[in-house]
Amino acid sequence: MRTGPDRMTTQRQVGIITQFIRWMRLQNFVENMPDSLTDSPHNYPLPIPIPGLQFFRNPEPFPLENGGLLPELTLGYHTFGTLNAERSNVIWVCHALTANSDVSDWWSGLFGPGNVFDPEKYFIVCANMIGSCYGSIGPRSVNPATGKTYGTDFPLVSIRDIARSQYLLRQYLGIESIALCIGGSCGGHQVLELAFLIPEKIKKIALLVCAARESAWAIAIHESQRMAIEADPTWTNDEDNSGQAGLRAARAIGLLSYRTIEAYRDTQTDTDERSDGFSASGFMKYQGEKLVRRFYSQCYWQLTKILDTHNVGRGRGGIPAALKQLTMPAFVFSIQKDLLIPPFEQEMLAEHLPAAQFFSFDSKFGHDGFLIETDVLQEQLGAFIYRPYP
Repeated sequence: MRTGPDRMTTQRQVGIITQFIRWMRLQNFVENMPDSLTDSPHNYPLPIPIPGLQFFRNPEPFPLENGGLLPELTLGYHTFGTLNAERSNVIWVCHALTANSDVSDWWSGLFGPGNVFDPEKYFIVCANMIGSCYGSIGPRSVNPATGKTYGTDFPLVSIRDIARSQYLLRQYLGIESIALCIGGSCGGHQVLELAFLIPEKIKKIALLVCAARESAWAIAIHESQRMAIEADPTWTNDEDNSGQAGLRAARAIGLLSYRTIEAYRDTQTDTDERSDGFSASGFMKYQGEKLVRRFYSQCYWQLTKILDTHNVGRGRGGIPAALKQLTMPAFVFSIQKDLLIPPFEQEMLAEHLPAAQFFSFDSKFGHDGFLIETDVLQEQLGAFIYRPYP
């Protein structure tokens, strides 16, 4: 094992080579992207190529719920399909945590030719969340007041701020009616806030494995993830790849609540009698490495803070009174083995939403089942979107 200066030299060389490869990849990516990417005032290097990414820019100051202010707003977004003559075929998608606005990439079981949300029939819109690193303003954006990236100084954003940013995008796209607004996990939280913001324009909502308020359990998980990132001394550095060790650990913490005990037992139990090098250990490290390759630690830290702000009852007389205001038909989807946002959270939504349809499903994939069990969702959502409501 190398130690001392030789090892440090090797580490530096590896770091230089890694940065050069990343730079070459990004150069090739940028050269082949539309001008909208290079023209964006928040043109930080994207961690992965995202074909078809468009940009909406609002040069006006964007006030935040918690008292902060963004001097301007940029959102990365995707659209699929064509708006019909009646302008009535819009499916508005709100993505979860580290997903991006290309729904055909991470939700291909629902969106795409031949699926329940076929772009030949619908005009599909999805916007990247503020705070993410997939084109929208976030910690890796340049702060015009300083000329440097925001980094860890990026202001606290709430789920309601995310909804208001998408409200502006809706206006920009000239959309006056949304046939269905759909989201899973924190995407469902955004759907709820959009429904409060423009109830007269959203005809139906689909709420998958989400809640009316972020629970103490979920907040504790998020704080544990942030502690893991903060334990990495590089996470405050002004670099896209800062805090990678912390991000790997944070991802592993999250995965404990995304799947079920049964899923780990069935897929990660070793068949031999080894005493080290366990499959489960390798799986967690692999998943951490996957996220590091496509996401930035400062953005992940910020997004977990955004999740914690969710509470539909804040300033609306409490949760039951607030939910009763949403009278549009609502499809509420629950996974019985969900450890992160358990079924009682969706049962509470269904109890207080006046026009709720509740469906519970048993999936060994737990919380992540809303991304995986698309055959079930195809059937249920297909019936829901076509069902007339008095």
